[in-house]
Amino acid sequence: MIKAVKFGGSSLAEAEQFKKVGSIIRSDEDRKYVVPSAPGKRFSDDIKVTDLLYKCYGEAKVNMDFEATLAQIKERYDEIIKGLGLDLSLDDEFKTIAEKLKTEPEADYAASRGEYLNGIILAEYLGFEFLDSARVIKFDKNGNFLSEETNEALQKTLSEMETAVLPGFYGSKPDGTIKTFSRGGSDITGSILARAIHAEVYENWTDVSGFMAADPRIVEGAQTIDVITYKELRELSYMGASVLHDTAIFPVRKEGIPVNIRNTNDPEAKGTMIVESTVHVPEHTITGIAGKKGFAAVNIDKDMMNSEIGFGRKVLEVFEKNGLSFEHMPSGIDTMTVFVGMDKFVPKEQAVISQLHQAVNPDSIELEADMSLIAVVGRGMKHKTGTASKVFKALADEKISIKMIDQGSSELNIIVGVDDKNFETAIKAIYNAFFN
Repeated sequence: MIKAVKFGGSSLAEAEQFKKVGSIIRSDEDRKYVVPSAPGKRFSDDIKVTDLLYKCYGEAKVNMDFEATLAQIKERYDEIIKGLGLDLSLDDEFKTIAEKLKTEPEADYAASRGEYLNGIILAEYLGFEFLDSARVIKFDKNGNFLSEETNEALQKTLSEMETAVLPGFYGSKPDGTIKTFSRGGSDITGSILARAIHAEVYENWTDVSGFMAADPRIVEGAQTIDVITYKELRELSYMGASVLHDTAIFPVRKEGIPVNIRNTNDPEAKGTMIVESTVHVPEHTITGIAGKKGFAAVNIDKDMMNSEIGFGRKVLEVFEKNGLSFEHMPSGIDTMTVFVGMDKFVPKEQAVISQLHQAVNPDSIELEADMSLIAVVGRGMKHKTGTASKVFKALADEKISIKMIDQGSSELNIIVGVDDKNFETAIKAIYNAFFN
């Protein structure tokens, strides 16, 4: 069995955490290929190295002195090297970074150095080969990720390496310019690596013991999910639940490789297994609950709209022209509601209303502000009756008014809309109804 393993920023924030990572990797000879993130926070008020690197870039861009910030970053790495007792110097690397920032400051280059430098240290500590991601993670000239070219390059290069450390988060364009994924993109690199080596499993090590059934900041002691499918994960991630980058599942899903979310600080915990499909019977009807606040609901009412060909297209074109993406769109016979983010909608609301009148001539348009969407997700819903009524009763018992209800045809989720002020209470109520 070959495993691809990725460690997050909190797992590599300081020397003591590095030692835990080293113990985990050495405890299993199948862990041959490793993706590190940049050092994260050591304590709550600490600053992530990636944020310091962005600060360096910002200072360099406006010709400010960035040396103090860069020295702060170097001190972080030197502390890790000293704590691990390594005979390693990054002096030349930091000279190169300083020169690059002075002459050609680029945000992606600056941000990528966190993973790059951590990769050098981790490779030295483990006795693994270091593979610069710029060599094998390919983007086109416009910054679009090249999946197949990357897979081919990785397979060819790693076939000559028994072990390797591949920094997360970045790759390069054809001209050698560094290009990064979005924040949290080391998860994507780990997934790409897992696909290339045909891993039996992709282990993603972080600071939690798996995927929680609800946000632990809202539901204290929320249960860990043992097994979750890719589809369930996508539903929950889209609605705000996150221990894995949204797009990290695609490379491994294509190959049927499961993802195991593990805790660096509790390596004996099994964590959560993310799989394509499973006959594993969930303990509870639902797998998890997640939601987002801060939506506006645009309610459009028009008699006989259902018989008007192109009505929905015309409505959505108005939002498209105004640069607004919609989050959800439940509809009835004579009504259609479009949920959009409040912050982006408010500056354009009057333009949208005016254009909707011109486009579809509605009988009325009403707006509702400060709304939340909550998704109740679970493959177990398909086989049990009464799930929706249980959700509604839980909210009714808390005297929470439901503004919107929608259930997908796959019977994988139920989405309800509530006022923002009831968001946390609603999630607690639903959680208690199914898990307690």
